[in-house]
Amino acid sequence: MRSKNNNYWLLLLLPAIFLFWYYSSKNDNKPALYLSYYGPKTYGDAKDTGFHTIPDFKFVNQYGEIVTSETTKNKIYVCEYFFTTCKSICPIMNTHLISVYKQFKDKDDFLILSHTVDPETDSIAVLMDYAKSHDVSDKKWLFVTGSKKDLYEIARKGYLLNADEGDGGEEDFIHTQNFALIDKEKHIRGYYDGTDSIEVSHLIRDIKLLYAEYDYKKNHTP
Repeated sequence: MRSKNNNYWLLLLLPAIFLFWYYSSKNDNKPALYLSYYGPKTYGDAKDTGFHTIPDFKFVNQYGEIVTSETTKNKIYVCEYFFTTCKSICPIMNTHLISVYKQFKDKDDFLILSHTVDPETDSIAVLMDYAKSHDVSDKKWLFVTGSKKDLYEIARKGYLLNADEGDGGEEDFIHTQNFALIDKEKHIRGYYDGTDSIEVSHLIRDIKLLYAEYDYKKNHTP
Protein backbone atom coordinates (compact mmCIF):
# COMPACT_ATOMS: atom_id res chain seq x y z
CA MET A 1 0.00 0.00 0.00
CA ARG A 2 2.84 2.32 0.87
CA SER A 3 4.44 1.71 -2.55
CA LYS A 4 1.24 2.65 -4.33
CA ASN A 5 0.95 5.84 -2.30
CA ASN A 6 4.52 6.79 -3.15
CA ASN A 7 3.84 6.29 -6.86
CA TYR A 8 0.70 8.40 -6.56
CA TRP A 9 2.56 11.34 -5.06
CA LEU A 10 5.34 10.96 -7.62
CA LEU A 11 2.81 11.24 -10.44
CA LEU A 12 1.44 14.41 -8.86
CA LEU A 13 4.91 15.91 -8.50
CA LEU A 14 6.11 15.21 -12.04
CA PRO A 15 4.12 18.07 -13.67
CA ALA A 16 5.36 20.50 -11.03
CA ILE A 17 8.95 19.37 -11.56
CA PHE A 18 8.56 19.80 -15.31
CA LEU A 19 7.08 23.29 -14.95
CA PHE A 20 9.87 24.33 -12.60
CA TRP A 21 12.50 23.07 -15.06
CA TYR A 22 10.77 24.73 -18.01
CA TYR A 23 10.48 28.20 -16.48
CA SER A 24 13.95 27.98 -14.95
CA SER A 25 15.41 27.25 -18.37
CA LYS A 26 13.44 30.15 -19.88
CA ASN A 27 14.97 32.49 -17.29
CA ASP A 28 18.48 31.09 -17.64
CA ASN A 29 21.15 33.76 -17.07
CA LYS A 30 18.57 36.40 -16.22
CA PRO A 31 20.37 39.21 -14.33
CA ALA A 32 19.64 39.14 -10.62
CA LEU A 33 19.62 42.94 -10.57
CA TYR A 34 18.84 45.70 -13.06
CA LEU A 35 20.49 49.08 -12.64
CA SER A 36 18.38 52.19 -12.07
CA TYR A 37 17.97 55.07 -14.52
CA TYR A 38 18.96 58.59 -13.43
CA GLY A 39 17.87 62.07 -14.38
CA PRO A 40 14.76 63.91 -15.56
CA LYS A 41 12.80 62.91 -18.64
CA THR A 42 12.83 66.28 -20.34
CA TYR A 43 16.45 66.81 -21.53
CA GLY A 44 17.90 65.18 -24.61
CA ASP A 45 16.33 62.77 -27.08
CA ALA A 46 14.00 60.67 -24.94
CA LYS A 47 11.45 59.64 -27.56
CA ASP A 48 12.04 55.91 -27.25
CA THR A 49 12.11 55.27 -23.51
CA GLY A 50 11.27 58.51 -21.76
CA PHE A 51 14.48 58.31 -19.72
CA HIS A 52 17.06 61.09 -19.61
CA THR A 53 19.71 60.71 -22.32
CA ILE A 54 23.10 62.29 -22.95
CA PRO A 55 22.78 65.01 -25.64
CA ASP A 56 25.00 65.20 -28.71
CA PHE A 57 28.49 66.59 -28.24
CA LYS A 58 31.67 67.30 -30.16
CA PHE A 59 35.15 67.29 -28.59
CA VAL A 60 38.74 66.39 -29.55
CA ASN A 61 40.75 63.52 -28.05
CA GLN A 62 44.44 63.03 -27.28
CA TYR A 63 45.03 61.82 -30.85
CA GLY A 64 43.62 65.02 -32.35
CA GLU A 65 40.51 63.16 -33.51
CA ILE A 66 36.92 64.38 -33.28
CA VAL A 67 34.85 62.62 -30.60
CA THR A 68 31.06 62.80 -30.89
CA SER A 69 27.98 60.87 -29.81
CA GLU A 70 28.73 58.52 -32.70
CA THR A 71 31.95 57.54 -30.93
CA THR A 72 29.96 56.25 -27.97
CA LYS A 73 27.13 54.74 -30.01
CA ASN A 74 26.25 51.20 -28.86
CA LYS A 75 28.93 51.38 -26.18
CA ILE A 76 28.88 51.16 -22.41
CA TYR A 77 31.09 53.97 -21.15
CA VAL A 78 32.34 55.68 -18.04
CA CYS A 79 32.44 59.48 -17.93
CA GLU A 80 34.65 61.59 -15.69
CA TYR A 81 35.86 65.20 -15.39
CA PHE A 82 39.46 65.97 -14.40
CA PHE A 83 42.44 68.18 -15.25
CA THR A 84 46.04 67.17 -15.76
CA THR A 85 47.58 69.61 -13.27
CA CYS A 86 45.26 68.58 -10.44
CA LYS A 87 47.18 67.50 -7.32
CA SER A 88 44.25 66.47 -5.14
CA ILE A 89 41.45 64.13 -6.24
CA CYS A 90 42.27 63.60 -9.94
CA PRO A 91 45.39 61.42 -9.48
CA ILE A 92 43.40 59.15 -7.14
CA MET A 93 40.44 59.01 -9.53
CA ASN A 94 42.53 58.12 -12.56
CA THR A 95 44.62 55.58 -10.67
CA HIS A 96 41.33 53.86 -9.82
CA LEU A 97 40.16 54.18 -13.41
CA ILE A 98 43.21 52.25 -14.56
CA SER A 99 41.73 49.15 -12.91
CA VAL A 100 38.43 49.73 -14.76
CA TYR A 101 40.30 50.26 -18.03
CA LYS A 102 42.32 47.06 -17.63
CA GLN A 103 39.22 45.08 -16.73
CA PHE A 104 37.25 45.99 -19.88
CA LYS A 105 39.67 47.35 -22.50
CA ASP A 106 39.46 44.16 -24.58
CA LYS A 107 35.74 44.68 -25.16
CA ASP A 108 34.84 46.40 -28.44
CA ASP A 109 31.78 48.04 -26.91
CA PHE A 110 33.44 49.67 -23.89
CA LEU A 111 34.94 53.13 -23.47
CA ILE A 112 36.16 55.61 -20.86
CA LEU A 113 35.63 59.29 -21.65
CA SER A 114 37.65 61.71 -19.52
CA HIS A 115 36.81 65.40 -20.03
CA THR A 116 39.19 68.13 -18.99
CA VAL A 117 37.78 71.01 -16.94
CA ASP A 118 40.80 73.13 -17.89
CA PRO A 119 40.89 73.20 -21.70
CA GLU A 120 43.19 76.25 -21.76
CA THR A 121 45.96 74.18 -20.16
CA ASP A 122 45.06 70.70 -21.36
CA SER A 123 45.94 70.84 -25.04
CA ILE A 124 45.94 67.78 -27.28
CA ALA A 125 49.66 67.30 -26.70
CA VAL A 126 49.26 67.59 -22.93
CA LEU A 127 46.42 65.06 -22.96
CA MET A 128 48.54 62.66 -25.02
CA ASP A 129 51.39 62.85 -22.50
CA TYR A 130 48.88 62.33 -19.69
CA ALA A 131 47.40 59.28 -21.44
CA LYS A 132 50.86 57.79 -21.90
CA SER A 133 51.61 58.33 -18.20
CA HIS A 134 48.62 56.06 -17.50
CA ASP A 135 49.81 53.42 -20.01
CA VAL A 136 46.99 54.21 -22.42
CA SER A 137 47.95 53.71 -26.05
CA ASP A 138 44.62 52.64 -27.57
CA LYS A 139 41.23 54.27 -28.06
CA LYS A 140 39.40 52.59 -25.18
CA TRP A 141 40.24 55.50 -22.86
CA LEU A 142 39.85 58.90 -24.47
CA PHE A 143 40.93 62.17 -22.87
CA VAL A 144 39.00 65.00 -24.49
CA THR A 145 39.13 68.76 -24.67
CA GLY A 146 37.09 71.41 -26.43
CA SER A 147 35.14 74.57 -25.71
CA LYS A 148 34.94 75.18 -21.97
CA LYS A 149 31.32 76.26 -22.39
CA ASP A 150 30.42 72.98 -24.12
CA LEU A 151 32.41 70.84 -21.68
CA TYR A 152 30.72 72.44 -18.69
CA GLU A 153 27.23 72.48 -20.18
CA ILE A 154 27.17 68.74 -20.84
CA ALA A 155 28.68 68.06 -17.41
CA ARG A 156 25.75 69.89 -15.82
CA LYS A 157 22.83 69.24 -18.15
CA GLY A 158 23.91 65.99 -19.76
CA TYR A 159 25.84 63.92 -17.24
CA LEU A 160 24.29 65.74 -14.24
CA LEU A 161 27.66 65.77 -12.48
CA ASN A 162 27.35 69.29 -11.09
CA ALA A 163 24.30 71.10 -9.74
CA ASP A 164 25.92 74.55 -9.45
CA GLU A 165 24.91 77.31 -11.84
CA GLY A 166 27.56 78.35 -14.33
CA ASP A 167 28.14 79.49 -17.89
CA GLY A 168 31.57 78.04 -18.60
CA GLY A 169 33.11 81.49 -18.27
CA GLU A 170 36.51 82.46 -16.95
CA GLU A 171 35.46 82.28 -13.28
CA ASP A 172 33.47 79.07 -13.66
CA PHE A 173 35.03 75.83 -12.41
CA ILE A 174 33.82 72.25 -11.98
CA HIS A 175 35.71 69.86 -9.72
CA THR A 176 33.87 66.60 -9.08
CA GLN A 177 35.11 63.20 -7.96
CA ASN A 178 32.10 61.36 -9.37
CA PHE A 179 32.07 58.99 -12.33
CA ALA A 180 28.92 58.39 -14.37
CA LEU A 181 28.10 55.05 -15.98
CA ILE A 182 26.32 55.37 -19.34
CA ASP A 183 24.58 52.54 -21.18
CA LYS A 184 24.36 51.85 -24.91
CA GLU A 185 21.20 53.96 -25.24
CA LYS A 186 22.92 57.00 -23.65
CA HIS A 187 21.10 56.64 -20.31
CA ILE A 188 22.81 57.31 -16.98
CA ARG A 189 22.80 54.07 -14.97
CA GLY A 190 24.97 54.93 -11.97
CA TYR A 191 27.21 57.37 -10.09
CA TYR A 192 30.38 56.44 -8.20
CA ASP A 193 32.90 58.28 -6.03
CA GLY A 194 36.13 57.91 -8.00
CA THR A 195 38.26 58.52 -4.91
CA ASP A 196 36.76 55.53 -3.08
CA SER A 197 38.14 52.11 -4.03
CA ILE A 198 34.98 50.36 -2.80
CA GLU A 199 32.82 52.61 -4.98
CA VAL A 200 35.05 51.84 -7.96
CA SER A 201 34.65 48.11 -7.29
CA HIS A 202 30.89 48.75 -7.37
CA LEU A 203 31.36 50.46 -10.74
CA ILE A 204 33.15 47.37 -12.09
CA ARG A 205 30.37 45.17 -10.72
CA ASP A 206 27.69 47.36 -12.33
CA ILE A 207 29.44 47.34 -15.72
CA LYS A 208 29.32 43.54 -15.57
CA LEU A 209 25.63 43.74 -14.64
CA LEU A 210 24.98 45.94 -17.67
CA TYR A 211 26.70 43.44 -19.92
CA ALA A 212 24.60 40.67 -18.37
CA GLU A 213 21.48 42.75 -19.03
CA TYR A 214 22.37 43.18 -22.71
CA ASP A 215 23.30 39.51 -23.11
CA TYR A 216 19.99 38.44 -21.60
CA LYS A 217 18.00 40.80 -23.85
CA LYS A 218 19.90 39.58 -26.89
CA ASN A 219 19.23 35.92 -26.13
CA HIS A 220 15.61 36.36 -25.06
CA THR A 221 14.22 38.76 -27.63
CA PRO A 222 10.95 37.32 -29.00
